[in-house]
Amino acid sequence: MNKVIVVGGGAAGMLAALGAARGGAMVTLVERNEKLGKKVYITGKGRCNVTNACDAERFRAHVVKNPRFLFSALNAFSPDDMMELLPSLGCPVMVERGDRVFPQSEKASDVTKALERELVRLHAQILLNTRVSGLAAQTGHILGVTTMEHGFLAGDKVILCTGGQSYPTTGSTGDGYGWLQSLGHTVYPPLPSLIPLTSGADWVKELQGLSLKNVRLTLKNGKKTLYTEIGEMLFTHFGISGPLVLSASAYLAELDSYTLTLDLKPGLTAEQLDARLLRELDASGKKQLKTLLCSLYPARLAELMPALCAIPPETQANEITKEQRARLVQGAKALEIPISGTRPLSEAVITRGGASVREINPATMESKLISGLYVAGELLDVDALTGGFNLQIAFSTGVLAGRAAAE
Repeated sequence: MNKVIVVGGGAAGMLAALGAARGGAMVTLVERNEKLGKKVYITGKGRCNVTNACDAERFRAHVVKNPRFLFSALNAFSPDDMMELLPSLGCPVMVERGDRVFPQSEKASDVTKALERELVRLHAQILLNTRVSGLAAQTGHILGVTTMEHGFLAGDKVILCTGGQSYPTTGSTGDGYGWLQSLGHTVYPPLPSLIPLTSGADWVKELQGLSLKNVRLTLKNGKKTLYTEIGEMLFTHFGISGPLVLSASAYLAELDSYTLTLDLKPGLTAEQLDARLLRELDASGKKQLKTLLCSLYPARLAELMPALCAIPPETQANEITKEQRARLVQGAKALEIPISGTRPLSEAVITRGGASVREINPATMESKLISGLYVAGELLDVDALTGGFNLQIAFSTGVLAGRAAAE
């Protein structure tokens, strides 16, 4: 019987411990916090978007970095498997818009409690308030971990599930990066992903609190479109946020240059919008442009649009030239939002970067450099869009690592 030590009691750690325990291993789960799944508690605004009810192909389409690495993991433990596991443990689930899956109770705590109950039933040892200070390895093989509270813990296998470096108050402080590097692993620098964006433009800040729905946000690197989607976004005191912005941020983490544009009327072609605008102008006589545009945009945005299109706001409808009208259409269909950066890494939903997947066996999650050492979850250089995909990656890689470690 293998003695398996799982470091980190988050999403990946709990499923790794579960996979190993069900595989017959003697499991010790080490968690630095006072409870398991501390970061899970804040996912989905406390409701916990546990997974996404889609097939493997569509799932991988939502993975931004290294999607092919997940073939075996998703095959070993799919979203359907997660949707079957939780109800079997007394936590029924429901599917909402966008195939997002939540516990029926809408309480993230119920997910964690269900998994913890099963670990206890399987006689897994759970060490809370226990901080690992390092890994022990010799001649390319793992020996165990050293803890501050219990000294050295010997193990045949060790599964690292320490997470990334976002939301450090939940325990994700990046300890795993240093341990892996000390054993020769390549670790890509942690970068923020799924994070609000900052802007120094005055007009962006003037729109603070304005929420837009059914708009299209497009991210381009040169002429290449990296992301384009219709949805919701929000202007804030520092820049922009909301579902569209968080998803777009997943693609710009490693870019030096890019442009972000907003289509305020994605349901209309430029020609259709021009025709509508022409009708509005013909019927408005001496009405000022900033007032006229209230029929197209929220009032605060309508006031700013003329200046953003290099037209005096007080210009009367009957004075608008064809060239100015073209600028109004261009501004509506491709309004560029100047971006200065992102919010701090500590505010990111997930961390981009981590352990290079080239040094991890995708069929088992075992290190190719240190036998008996496994890596799962956000510590891997794999990340995805919002919608339950990142939690499922943690669950799938955790289960695969746990099962392999138990063998």
